[in-house]
Amino acid sequence: MTDSPPSAATDNDAALQARAATELRRPRSLADVYRVFTRMALQGFGGVLPVAHRELVERERWMSPQGFLEVLSLSQVLPGPNVVNLAIIFGDRHFGWRGALAATAGMLSVPMLVVLVLALIYRQAADVPLVTGALRGMGVVAAGLIIGTAVKLAATLSKNPLGLPLAMGVGVMTFAMVGLLRWPMVWVVLGLGAASMAAAWWRIVRQARGPTP
Repeated sequence: MTDSPPSAATDNDAALQARAATELRRPRSLADVYRVFTRMALQGFGGVLPVAHRELVERERWMSPQGFLEVLSLSQVLPGPNVVNLAIIFGDRHFGWRGALAATAGMLSVPMLVVLVLALIYRQAADVPLVTGALRGMGVVAAGLIIGTAVKLAATLSKNPLGLPLAMGVGVMTFAMVGLLRWPMVWVVLGLGAASMAAAWWRIVRQARGPTP
């Protein structure tokens, strides 16, 4: 006796479950925004960016990987800390200026108190070799977290209007200019960033027009 094929209802249920697993959600309230950004900031040892990706994209599913990369790109070219800029943009997108304040307060309020307490402690123990060595070791961990986030974000480049080869080329050039040649970041962003935006705009317009006869 052979097994009967799954029913249409079962297929529909499976499809709905798969869709629910990938569908983006929205923060329910300002308190929800404040809570998540506070939790994010308190985990951000050596930098909040890797934690922000895990919290907003993977855990809460408030942003898609592509959407996170787009907001992060905008945050990079605006003045001020990147993650604070990201918090302002995210909060404003969902709750307007109140959401921007809630997200920014979550990023700064509780962590500021923690930093003040730790600064007082560090002032008394700055010359202890054990403390100095621990801080240097934390720098290695922070670098690893940033590299891991970069690898995750690289997966979204296949959907970039520039195409994967050109997008990777721009990334390599940026690394060479800033990391190896030590060029000022502002000029790299203005020069290479403007050229990349122009190339992406040209490709989007060309795709919108369709193939030429």
